[in-house]
Amino acid sequence: MLTLARSALPQAAAPAPEDARCAALIEYLSSLVLAPPDHFERCHALFVDHRHRYLGDAPFGTGSFSTLSLRIREILGAGIRLGAHGMILAHNHPSGHCQPSGCDIAATRRLADVASALEIELIDHLIFTTSAVYSMRAGGLL
Repeated sequence: MLTLARSALPQAAAPAPEDARCAALIEYLSSLVLAPPDHFERCHALFVDHRHRYLGDAPFGTGSFSTLSLRIREILGAGIRLGAHGMILAHNHPSGHCQPSGCDIAATRRLADVASALEIELIDHLIFTTSAVYSMRAGGLL
């Protein structure tokens, strides 16, 4: 299980290039899924090519305080249209609890399986709160 406090993210003072890109990506996705109004769950996907270069990104839904309904067809359709080889999914937990729910885990695994069949890698699924971010990849759930 990996949960990082925002203060634990790489700092701007002489970071390694990979750390700087990771921090910028986390900050970008955080700004999207934690944007006001902050009492709704929302999802965003970012798509990359085979060298993990940015191709595009898009929002994929707004839910209630504790649920978010997503359509795999919409997410992967966007990836296919962009010619993506990989994607990073991000969503927020307005409750402030950063750990994935059972539904989060099941939906992520289903998305990863369908994406894999379409030759799109689900690189990570990040869950954001105002004070932390959880990586399903680092947590061993992908």
